[in-house]
Amino acid sequence: MLEFKKGVDILSTVGGVATISEAQKLFAQQLDEEHLARLARITNQEALLKVANAIAMCKPDRVFIHTGSEEDRKTIRGMSLEKGEETSLAIPDHTYHFDLPEDQGRMVNQTFYIVNQDEQVSSLAKKELRSESHAYIDTNMRGIMQGKTMFVGFYSRGPVGAQASIPAIEISSSTYVMHSAELLYRNCYADFDREVARRGEFFTNVHSEGSHRSEDIPRARIYMDRSWQTTFSTFCTYAGNTLLMKKGNHRFASDCAIYKRNGQELSEHMFITGITGPGGRKTFFAGAAPSGCGKTTTAMVGDDFIGDDLAQMWIEEDGTLRAVNPEVGIFGIIEDVNYEGDPYLMKCLREPGAEVIFSNVLIDDQGKPRWVGDGEPPPERGINFQGEWTREMTGVPMSHPNSRCTLMAKGVRNHNEAINNDPAGIVIKVITYSGRDSNTMPPIWVAKTMDAGVAIGASIVSKATAAEIGASGVNRQPWANTPFVAGSLADYLDAQFNFYGNSKIRYKPVMAGLNYFLTHDARGGSGKGLLGEKKDVHVWLGWLELFTHGEVQGIETPIGLIPRYDDLKRLFREKINKEYPETLYTMQFSLYIDNIITRIDLQEAAWRKEKGASERLFAVYSEQRNGLAALKATRGEVVRPQDL
Repeated sequence: MLEFKKGVDILSTVGGVATISEAQKLFAQQLDEEHLARLARITNQEALLKVANAIAMCKPDRVFIHTGSEEDRKTIRGMSLEKGEETSLAIPDHTYHFDLPEDQGRMVNQTFYIVNQDEQVSSLAKKELRSESHAYIDTNMRGIMQGKTMFVGFYSRGPVGAQASIPAIEISSSTYVMHSAELLYRNCYADFDREVARRGEFFTNVHSEGSHRSEDIPRARIYMDRSWQTTFSTFCTYAGNTLLMKKGNHRFASDCAIYKRNGQELSEHMFITGITGPGGRKTFFAGAAPSGCGKTTTAMVGDDFIGDDLAQMWIEEDGTLRAVNPEVGIFGIIEDVNYEGDPYLMKCLREPGAEVIFSNVLIDDQGKPRWVGDGEPPPERGINFQGEWTREMTGVPMSHPNSRCTLMAKGVRNHNEAINNDPAGIVIKVITYSGRDSNTMPPIWVAKTMDAGVAIGASIVSKATAAEIGASGVNRQPWANTPFVAGSLADYLDAQFNFYGNSKIRYKPVMAGLNYFLTHDARGGSGKGLLGEKKDVHVWLGWLELFTHGEVQGIETPIGLIPRYDDLKRLFREKINKEYPETLYTMQFSLYIDNIITRIDLQEAAWRKEKGASERLFAVYSEQRNGLAALKATRGEVVRPQDL
């Protein structure tokens, strides 16, 4: 179990401000009259002490209290251009930002949970004793903002008033980080005190880029103090390491779901999107997928796009499963984004109207942002995060594989802003889990029970991507959330079973697996590459929408229900005007039984190492393994869907 507010509060200890009167005295010394008046709007004493200790620790020359007004936003954008953290592009309100060459993704080997003695964390996470982290922060963050401006913003991770929304404070000396925060989160300066009172908690995030030199990157640290719900980040600017309202606070929200509201809430690494069915019916999906596995593409397929990354979920009194998106923006990988696969997003990236920050892309001679897979002929030359680039540089891509675009979701044509901002939340009827699997699972399968649905999420595998510096190979990625689950994976597994098995859920969601990455050579094909295309996602989600409402039936298999050929053939024609030969269906949906059993065995072996892992998971694995073995005995190692 995680104990909150246990051990030394490092921020308060290093800052040294113990009382509200000391805090007010410090504010009077450090803030000018205007910003002192702004801060007076915040009355929660715990929050004020957090801000005071951040000032005392970091020692900025100036403090800017961000109210969320358009004037403040404009000021920060201007300061970012003046400071050189961003540079203007030809399209109005489009800018670009370069991180250091060594700071292009999440620094997995320099990211730590601060733990108390004997505190258990995820087996897939790195930890550091509180005393060691305390010493690092005391040495490296004391005075780190001298000569700089400290920006303080008050935000809500979700619509103000929503049951699962959690307020947060963002403190940084980086104008790029604060500009990004305004694109991605709801500034709740005016509602902050009420939101803290409603929720009973808030998160605090303190970041400074420091000297911003390559030689200081080895000193960079990203810390999550779970007991005190506070993050620290130093000597880096990549938003995944510095905008800690995102994945840093997502970790804290996961702790809240597991250790404060077990069985009542979940904090998930999921998109939220709505699919329109027959008669204009709206069916909302939430789906998990590791980075690089098609999550943003899947989210954007929806007719009512809500979010591409995170979901705060709860069980409403009426028995529905509901969710809100903690964010209002997109911080998405831009590689392979093009008009064919992502037309709505491309309109924002190539035409005036949306405010966009491009990071770590190439800027060509015409000042146009370019990236690998943008669907256009590569330019002759340009500049990127490494300096000058020319097309003759063999093996050097023009943009980093983890290059990003940051923008408000409301600029995307299919985004439903009203629903995204509704504190009542969205009724979720379909949960999907995706991985990166070249030879085993079919493109879509539906769990027969809630426990089997949890098992799909618990069994995701994926290749490591450019979003994680220092990671490689094929990784287990349970629920696509384990990089962001701080506690024991057995505790998280229990929270999943307790949530989806809660008798309060009167309207059970359909739970399904998705896999876009089957290859020809792994399925007996003569060609190379993937068996499907990006646009096929319309069909897979369309079939799930119909299945949810009982309008198509599935073929029962030991791993779940798979679609019938005639239904898919019709949907391919109706949804994307594409022929879908039965030979392709057979390749995609045949069960390669030995492969699936091997996958189950590997997952079970890994979960057996997690102390206290629920037997409910192993019961699902056992039932599926026995069913597959029996099927193999009668049908052989490869079983066609037509034979079922």
